[in-house]
Amino acid sequence: MSSSVRPPNGGLASNAASIISGVLKLVGVRFSLAIMEFADARAAFFQVLLLGVIAILASMFALFSISGIIVVLAWEALGWRIFLLLFFAYLLLTISLLWMIRNIITSGKLGLPLTLAELKKDRVVLFDEQGDPDCRV
Repeated sequence: MSSSVRPPNGGLASNAASIISGVLKLVGVRFSLAIMEFADARAAFFQVLLLGVIAILASMFALFSISGIIVVLAWEALGWRIFLLLFFAYLLLTISLLWMIRNIITSGKLGLPLTLAELKKDRVVLFDEQGDPDCRV
């Protein structure tokens, strides 16, 4: 064999090891990014959860108080129908709040947008997708 037919430095095993090493480093970087982003999201989530619980308790006390006042004042005119009116008012409030929660969840505000964007970039580079929307993962 002549010296011009010789494989490049390192050969197949060395190139495969460097590719595997590069992929493992990439996975490690993306994993650390996800952990950092999740830590920020977790802190914000617990803060929102605590404030939400306090707000729910305060609103329950306010709701019970105003409901009692309404029942006492309207009992002479409406009797038991005042409870039915209050029920529908609270039902409408509950449905509208659930609708707002659904909008927040579907907007993607609770996800990990930075991590998902970086993973999408990695997928495009690694699999040479050229941003093809019909490509499946």
